[in-house]
Amino acid sequence: MALQELRKSEMMAYLLDALEKGTDIGHYGRLTFAMVAHHFLEEAELIEWLQKDKDISEAEAKALVLQVEGKDYNPPKRDRILEWQQQQDFPICPNPDDPDTCNVYRELKFPDHVYEHISNYYEHKAEQTAS
Repeated sequence: MALQELRKSEMMAYLLDALEKGTDIGHYGRLTFAMVAHHFLEEAELIEWLQKDKDISEAEAKALVLQVEGKDYNPPKRDRILEWQQQQDFPICPNPDDPDTCNVYRELKFPDHVYEHISNYYEHKAEQTAS
């Protein structure tokens, strides 16, 4: 069920398929995958998926998941994904010329706390700008 939900995002389906084949999706590909997938998959399943990447060990996968969960990272916006993509060989966004792809906020439904965290961030930023 969780994987079906993730596959509603073209980018996440693309990353899942690449991982299924054992492809090295790069540091930022793994980070993007973890930042999105940790809202849908159990920790053990997320670690298992990350280890399908031939370039990451179990210890590295666990460390990445602990970092993402510990800092409670929000999924990255499309612009950030495209920035990260330029810093590695593997293309994270399968169709970067289409402005509708790689926008996980448009494609997936995240838990309410993700949207609340984003809202609080912008409220805090507006308060600082106003002072």
